[in-house]
Amino acid sequence: MISSAANEKVKKIAAYNAKNRLRREDKVFIVEGIRMQVEIPAELILETYVSESFLEKASGKDKEYLMSLPNGYEAVTEQVFKKMSDTKAPQGILSLVRQVEYKDEDLFMPAKNRDGSSTGLKPLILILEGIQDPGNLGTIFRSAEGAGVTGIYMSSDCADVYNSKVVRSTMGAIFRQPFRYTDDLLGTIKMLKDKGIVSYAAHLKGTKNYDELDFTKGTAFLIGNEGNGLSKEIADAADEYLLIPMLGQVESMNAATSAALLGFEAARQRRMG
Repeated sequence: MISSAANEKVKKIAAYNAKNRLRREDKVFIVEGIRMQVEIPAELILETYVSESFLEKASGKDKEYLMSLPNGYEAVTEQVFKKMSDTKAPQGILSLVRQVEYKDEDLFMPAKNRDGSSTGLKPLILILEGIQDPGNLGTIFRSAEGAGVTGIYMSSDCADVYNSKVVRSTMGAIFRQPFRYTDDLLGTIKMLKDKGIVSYAAHLKGTKNYDELDFTKGTAFLIGNEGNGLSKEIADAADEYLLIPMLGQVESMNAATSAALLGFEAARQRRMG
């Protein structure tokens, strides 16, 4: 039982929660809460910590899960867990998890059905420029998995996908949705073109509505920053602008909503054949 907040393990977890640079250097991140905990592939779990109250209230299923952890778990006092936690209302369980590094080819593999079988469909890519809000980024990951997006490319100035708020917002998709950061979005778009993938920029200057275009082929959607949208350079690199038509006085769509609309329109078309 760890009872001191000065414990080196406790200080290490707190540091990983606070510092993107440290997470990046050590290629780890923190996952907190039982709902997210059970989503983690066992081979990625490095360490697990639980509070006294979690152990006291744990259901039989929770205890069975703890016993199945390959590296076991370590109990800590309530006060120590609060020091380790990044939430206002700690749930009493967290793990140190190894980051997964994806290669470009991983982002082009066909999405999987719920039973784990391959859909066999063409690549469906999201290219995100400057997405800053952690909740938006996490939501994009969650809807992307549901829509069958095969990969997500992010500009280097997007929010850190391993930020605890992003991780929670993905609802587990972070463990299944291939992604990469890039310092060269233009080069990425060109690479996609070379692979026969058609790119579309969500843009107010689009002349065709998103549901008038064919997304059954290899497709990439470009989604821009919440406040400024896509930069002109990146938008102009797309093969075509597309428009999400809106009524009323609304001028722009939330980035996560745009990504979901486009992703699920592509999914609908692909289901229809």
